[in-house]
Amino acid sequence: MSPKITNRLQRLRQKLVESGLDAIIVSQPENRYYLSGFDGSAGYLLITPQDAVIATDFRYIEQVKVQCPDYRIFQITGDAARWFPDLLSEIKPKRLGFEAGDITFTMYRRFSGILKEARLQLEFIPTDGLVEILRSIKESEEIELITRAAEITDSTCDDIENWIRAGMSEKEAAWEIEKSLREGGSQGIAFDVIIASGPNTALPHAQPSESQISSGEPILIDIGARVGGYCADLSRTICLGARDDTFNKVYDTVLGAQLAAIAMINENMTGEEADGIAREVIEQGGYGEAFGHSLGHGVGLASHEQPRLGPGSPDRLANGMVFTIEPGIYLPGWGGVRIEDLAVMEGGKVKLLSEARKILT
Repeated sequence: MSPKITNRLQRLRQKLVESGLDAIIVSQPENRYYLSGFDGSAGYLLITPQDAVIATDFRYIEQVKVQCPDYRIFQITGDAARWFPDLLSEIKPKRLGFEAGDITFTMYRRFSGILKEARLQLEFIPTDGLVEILRSIKESEEIELITRAAEITDSTCDDIENWIRAGMSEKEAAWEIEKSLREGGSQGIAFDVIIASGPNTALPHAQPSESQISSGEPILIDIGARVGGYCADLSRTICLGARDDTFNKVYDTVLGAQLAAIAMINENMTGEEADGIAREVIEQGGYGEAFGHSLGHGVGLASHEQPRLGPGSPDRLANGMVFTIEPGIYLPGWGGVRIEDLAVMEGGKVKLLSEARKILT
């Protein structure tokens, strides 16, 4: 087993001990990939203190042999009532954890019923974030992949102002952006391209529409490349032609909030404290109620993961964490401004991974 996977499994096994679990079933796709290297669309990992088993069906057996050579393979055949008890029969755990954030209630009832019918004497115990906590601290190789994704994203973003024009629809612009990301080396895209114009920019997660881009109004762009499975996330707000006073005031307030957060966020600060830095600037600018989302979120194998930088978040920021810093102001009927950069905590301070232009000229 590779040293990287071995280290991750060792850390998870320590979490099992701390949680009083004999084993855990890992079903969440990013967690499954993180712990095994398997990137197929179906399968389960069964991790115990001594064993690592990957259960999947016929479609992926040969793929598993290549990607997970040190995992023991269990081939799924037939209904879960047949294979699930067989998977557990050798290990016989008394306390088996499952990922509550991924297993639906229907699946939980199904598996619980199967265990009861098979007369397996074990507790089926929900867990929350055991693997996600491990994923929140990035290894150097992970940071390198995220940095490369950020570079592709930066390049695409900086080029947008060279071709975007009034009269183009949001959907047309979104397709040009996606093509640019892929041609730049992105492995697909980290998430669906967000581009909104005019009043549509007041919707933080607006979907590209047939609305035409016009001069003198905000254009909000939120994009991310993916490299080696790892994501980038970047937002910029631009304006074609002359900017009105509202745009200038809102933009300057958002930028000031982001720069303050970048300068003042440090190691061991909670997500709530980090969020509060930017939120105070926006409130002082008179737009407190218009900043309706959190300051940021972790980025890695998923475009949204731990930690969360927002009101009420107890997550402690630590070296190796990669997260966004993205304050925004949204005014219904007028539009919105968001400025988002990707950052890594390094040496106790924020180091930006994003370099796309954000100072309007």
